[in-house]
Amino acid sequence: MLPNLIPGGLNRPKHNVKPIATPSPAYSKPKPGYWSPEHKLPAVHTIGIPKPTISSTTGRPSETVGHGKPVGTASDTVGVSSASAVEPTPVSVADEKPSATHQDHTKAPIATASSSITAMSNAQDVFQPVATGPIPRTISARDDHPVPKKGIKSEVPIETNKFYSGLFLGTQTNATFTHPYELAWAKGTGNLASWGMGITHVEGGVAKGPKNEKIPGHPVSFYVNPIGIQSIILGATELRNSTVLDTENPLPFSANAVLRPKDGANESITFPVVQGMGYVSGVYSDLQPVIQSSVHYKKVVSAGSPRHGIFKYIITLEDNATWLLYLTPDDGKNPDLKLESSTDLRGPRGWSGTIQVAKNPAGRSGEKLYDNSAGVFALEGAVAGNVSNKTGTYNLMWAKAGKDAQNIPLIMFALPHHVESFDRSTQGRMTNITLRTTTKGNATAVIGEIWTMTEPDLPIDLGLETRSLSTGRISAISQGARQVILDAARKDLNNSVSKESDLNSMYFSGKALSKYAILVHTVSKIGGDPHLASSTLQDLKHAFSRFVNNTQQFPLVYDNVWKGVVSSASYDGGDVGADFGNTLYNDHHFHYGYFIHAAAVIGQLDPAWVKHNKDWVNMLVRDAGNAAGNDPYFPFSRGFDWFHGHSWAKGLFESFDGKDQESSSEDTMFAYAIKLWGKTVGDASMEARGNLMLGILRRTLHNYFLLESDNKNHPADFIANKVTGILFENKVDHTTYFGGNLEYVHGIHMLPLLPASVYARRPKFVKEEWNALFAHNATTPAEKVEGGWKGVLYSNLALIDPKASWDFFAQRNFNYTWIDGGTTRTYSLAFAAGLGGGPSS
Repeated sequence: MLPNLIPGGLNRPKHNVKPIATPSPAYSKPKPGYWSPEHKLPAVHTIGIPKPTISSTTGRPSETVGHGKPVGTASDTVGVSSASAVEPTPVSVADEKPSATHQDHTKAPIATASSSITAMSNAQDVFQPVATGPIPRTISARDDHPVPKKGIKSEVPIETNKFYSGLFLGTQTNATFTHPYELAWAKGTGNLASWGMGITHVEGGVAKGPKNEKIPGHPVSFYVNPIGIQSIILGATELRNSTVLDTENPLPFSANAVLRPKDGANESITFPVVQGMGYVSGVYSDLQPVIQSSVHYKKVVSAGSPRHGIFKYIITLEDNATWLLYLTPDDGKNPDLKLESSTDLRGPRGWSGTIQVAKNPAGRSGEKLYDNSAGVFALEGAVAGNVSNKTGTYNLMWAKAGKDAQNIPLIMFALPHHVESFDRSTQGRMTNITLRTTTKGNATAVIGEIWTMTEPDLPIDLGLETRSLSTGRISAISQGARQVILDAARKDLNNSVSKESDLNSMYFSGKALSKYAILVHTVSKIGGDPHLASSTLQDLKHAFSRFVNNTQQFPLVYDNVWKGVVSSASYDGGDVGADFGNTLYNDHHFHYGYFIHAAAVIGQLDPAWVKHNKDWVNMLVRDAGNAAGNDPYFPFSRGFDWFHGHSWAKGLFESFDGKDQESSSEDTMFAYAIKLWGKTVGDASMEARGNLMLGILRRTLHNYFLLESDNKNHPADFIANKVTGILFENKVDHTTYFGGNLEYVHGIHMLPLLPASVYARRPKFVKEEWNALFAHNATTPAEKVEGGWKGVLYSNLALIDPKASWDFFAQRNFNYTWIDGGTTRTYSLAFAAGLGGGPSS
């Protein structure tokens, strides 16, 4: 293990698992750290893979992580993040891998690093735990979650929304997308009916949907990558229809997929599945390897040994792709693979060792780079981060194992947003190997175990009032504008918060509480009339107490199976899609983000309120965005993926196309909410984490979700859609889970309009989107949109034309059906006025 490293919409109906869109086509008939200073690091319990050990360069003795000892504390080094408490060098293991039955962990080799982590003296660690203690007593526990564990024996909190859940959900055959590779258990399917692990990477063959005639440029409505190609399959002759797939050591950036001929067998293949891994590696224990290709072998060449004890083959497939194959036998003997057919390479019986495959698009230079790192593979990952003034720095780090691991660097793949933000040292280790990813542009191979990324312009001054992005200031609001705002408020305040939030949905209840919290703040602080809002503030606190006391229509329960706090709506035979799938961990950062945001606002208006509500709100933070890796109740960072730089909304639903997210703006809202809550309760680490997340999101939204005309990460014939719609791991679909109207597809990436929207939604994008789709002369002019989406569009317009937005909301005889149920006319006016849209006097 690595040392001490942290490691919504408008009245939309509940969605099913799949969106309203053409599903992915089937090809070849496929079937459907995170660690904080206090963290006692878990061991890596995989047969044939030794426990990594670490040692520092500061003279402390090596400590074996497998024994659960915390390694270093924040006090070891002054003023740096928890990740830097000891020298954060990547870990390695002994050259000689112990056998499956005779593991020997007596060796503790010294780890080496190709780069080091540095932090400024005044940096704030962003991964200090909120809490790790018991959940509030009002929440009861249940052991009968509607989705039982399959092939997971671990009792630690499980990452429900991470990239590898296809290993343990449903048929266990859905793909795991490590970027750039796709892995999927063949389970007797495909052309070869194999029971091994299928590995796919495609450059072409992308299927595209019909053109959208309503959008200038007529972009395709979706694109989807082929699945189940099985370019290479790592299997064994012993793997037949009794084969089982287990998931071991599930962590935020990795899990081990273990194939066994039958349940309980000692023989196995262990695949460390790690985000960005440079090779797909299978660690064999006492099996006869069979390396297959459903694409068929065109040529297989034995290419000697890049290093003593490693045997190399160069494979050309019938699609003319070149793959490199490396075998590292435990006994050091030549495995002497036999090409038995155009689909099968077979090794010796009873073989133990590591087999690695990598696709090489870079000719001889790429081959040399892969040769240099052969025999070593990524085992797991971790993240560390800190914020100093307006600059955020975070590191992704990779533990490694394999032959000569202490001397051999890893090769890993970085996504475009990583490359954009690399520091100079990390940039210097980039290679010429690039492989296309499914939905994130090209991945670039990088040498080394530590990456450093910098976000230089964090919104540390962003609060509850809207600031101009260009000036960084809150525009002066004239007395005339204040009067218009207060006049609107008198109507908006004439509603019952308790009634509007008494719903069977955590999502819509949270939106209602957030809406009224913003309203009260607007009237009290911007309008300058706290007395006018006082009764609504009391009603808001009373309504919030319903949820703290857990007496809402569907109370929350603590799920003791996967470990988390979920709605009880889907228990006892209830619809698993109830409340957007909350019980199955869908959308928790959306649902709970609204509650956290409301609490942050209430706490700033009434600091005394915090004391009696802090533990309950922190429980939501721990569930949806935990900073602790040693929390026995919740996993680390359930929603936000620190590798992808944004959250995934899909929980425990089986999916052909992996995880997905349709609302980038509610993702932004969650980061903003924990920033505000951290400030409200005096948690500097949480506030800094929210700031860093916002900085990363601003970059990833620009790269992957909000598509400016020069976007390079999506197909050219898709970019004119301006937003992705639903971004999956394997496809991008310009739609929503509740309909395909343009105001739906684009509005769900706008709401809720908050001060963070000014930061996250770049003016260039907003202008391009408005002019193409919603301007007066566009195909779907905002003035003709009906219902609450109209108000969303005009609030969004304030980002580039605050006066036009103000004029819309300030018009006489305003039609209140134009206001989304999650906001108010009052706040929409204040939002525009804060950006300079109100009258000057």
